[in-house]
Amino acid sequence: MKRPARAYTDEHATAGVNAELPEIETWPNQYRASASSCTGYEIEIEMPEFTSVCPKTGLPDHGILILRYVPDRLCLELKSLKMYTLAYRNLGIFQENIVNRMLADVVRAARPLRATLEGDFTPRGGISTRITASYDRAGSQRDGSRQGTTRVD
Repeated sequence: MKRPARAYTDEHATAGVNAELPEIETWPNQYRASASSCTGYEIEIEMPEFTSVCPKTGLPDHGILILRYVPDRLCLELKSLKMYTLAYRNLGIFQENIVNRMLADVVRAARPLRATLEGDFTPRGGISTRITASYDRAGSQRDGSRQGTTRVD
């Protein structure tokens, strides 16, 4: 029996992964945890109106992104993060790649102690997707059944 042609190509799989996106800016953390201070804290940022485009169909993808991170020396500047996420609006990129690319960019910009990004994407055709990628400086990267790994250059 002849196998049907693959609907998705390698170009679809890598679409948007290396796209040029706005820089995520940072500012100095004034409450950095230290050996003499227990002031470490977690920041949660919710982005409830995230949109991008499926690289295969061109149809819009909608979702809620939730970023949780423990800052070290730097905190994310929110307006630049907003401009960064808006750049995905017309970008053809798979949902899995969105979550992993964005986490890598956040880690590269702020060098947090830990960070997790969850993408909860709106159902299409009766299927919803939730992708979680995590970074932990102490344990390098980790992954689990619903988590991806993130490489930071």
